[in-house]
Amino acid sequence: MIKARVTVTLKNGVLDPQGKAIEGALGALGFEGVGQVRQGKVFDLEVEGSDKAKAESDLKAMCEKLLANTVIENYTISIA
Repeated sequence: MIKARVTVTLKNGVLDPQGKAIEGALGALGFEGVGQVRQGKVFDLEVEGSDKAKAESDLKAMCEKLLANTVIENYTISIA
């Protein structure tokens, strides 16, 4: 079994209203000096098998087809 983590974030230049709302809420809660908050998604997955190259290839396909909207999002894959 191969464990992997996929992190999906908005591309630079794409507006992030959720990040802006979080930034405002943190300020309202008294956390000063916090800026440029960007919100993203993290997926932890287990892939059957022991071939890391195949797992990475499959994970890239998953990101391209479902996990990330590649028009506005970037993704990174970490395999443990």
